[in-house]
Amino acid sequence: MAVLLDRSGSMEVIKSDTEGGFNAFIAEQAKQPGEAKVTLAQFDTEYEIVYANRPITGVPRLELQPRSMTALNDALGRLITDVDAELAILPEAERPGHVIVLVMTDGLENASVEWTHEAVRAAVTRQEKEYAWDFVFLGANIDAVAVGQNLGFSADKSLTYAASDEGVASAMASTTAYVSRKRGAPLAAPVAGFSDEDRVGASGQQR
Repeated sequence: MAVLLDRSGSMEVIKSDTEGGFNAFIAEQAKQPGEAKVTLAQFDTEYEIVYANRPITGVPRLELQPRSMTALNDALGRLITDVDAELAILPEAERPGHVIVLVMTDGLENASVEWTHEAVRAAVTRQEKEYAWDFVFLGANIDAVAVGQNLGFSADKSLTYAASDEGVASAMASTTAYVSRKRGAPLAAPVAGFSDEDRVGASGQQR
């Protein structure tokens, strides 16, 4: 699992909710059958790998420090490039069965200088088609389906959530359920994305 987490200044509003939701997601995934490794990258106008290929049972609790603006395109382009390069040097037998890329943001692109929407979309599409990577897009208080599709993410794996305790918790619960389904499925098998019930819950309304 490769997670790209927005740490721009506007995330301050949901800082503690995001930390709690991410920590709960990792804890639940650690209970699932099979081995999993996690890469976490954070971004604002800068991009930082917090840790790479960490066994999920050794992932530390998230501490988010919001700041600056939202260079989403640059960060996503770099994450895809970094993970692709790491996997390319591994022997075939050591490569993961599933690669799941999860993006969490609360804002629209406003600071990238290297990657365009078109370039990111091409990279996402290539990794999906050629290597069966799976991409999930979570967006707080934005139209995550529209933004995600513009970046190459499937509509059924893009989820808008409210910047509230209920919205974050529900979005992360739905993401946990989806990732668990994906990890438990054969590589080429279709897996249902987010449901209408997931979308209602992530909006902060009662399911």
